[in-house]
Amino acid sequence: MTPEDLLAQINDLLRTKPSMDGLHEASDENLSWLGRAMAIISAWDRAQSVYTQSHIRDIQTGNARGVYHGTNGLQAQLQYARHDLMMKTTGPLSAVIPSAKVFDYFDEIRKIIELAEKDVLFVDPYLDADFVSRYLPHIPSSVRIRLLTSDNKLNTLIPAVQEFIKQHESNIELRSVSGFHDRYVFVDDGCYQSGASFKDGGKNAPTTITQITDAYSAMRETYEGMWATAQDQL
Repeated sequence: MTPEDLLAQINDLLRTKPSMDGLHEASDENLSWLGRAMAIISAWDRAQSVYTQSHIRDIQTGNARGVYHGTNGLQAQLQYARHDLMMKTTGPLSAVIPSAKVFDYFDEIRKIIELAEKDVLFVDPYLDADFVSRYLPHIPSSVRIRLLTSDNKLNTLIPAVQEFIKQHESNIELRSVSGFHDRYVFVDDGCYQSGASFKDGGKNAPTTITQITDAYSAMRETYEGMWATAQDQL
């Protein structure tokens, strides 16, 4: 298995993790998730799997102290593996998406937002209901989601966001402002520019997805300032 494959497996494992409070319960979901975690850590670094086994034993004792140390230890180990693989496999992202390659565009954005741990901010004047169903399910449920858009598609966007919140109990904020055109997604401490609207990327024309590095601080300040003055829509 390549480092890229392992990184994708860990990101998916973290995205689908069950409640840590009840991880000691011997349900099929919990046992499946713990078994998968063990397999992934072993494939990444066999020596590290010894610690994984110890964490899982602590979790399964059901003792409050053991569960606390086991769950924290396992989560820290998964993050260690994730960041180790990220350093080995990722640099500044630059992807060119040919025309009509809609899935390729979606898949690049999906891989970016699945890495989120704290905050995702989408900036796009044309966000709509299709955008909600296409991307938001791939953001970890514990992550704060912010959508900055214009008034163009609010009549379809607002109901879709409201229903998504009801079903998933997600932390989503939606604001609108006028006077911008570019499309960005900020993920924790990263910024990525899309040459096309997130809802149409790769559909009608070639486009690009580019990680912003040198100008990151200025871009973050600009759009956080715009967010602060935008109108709340929820």
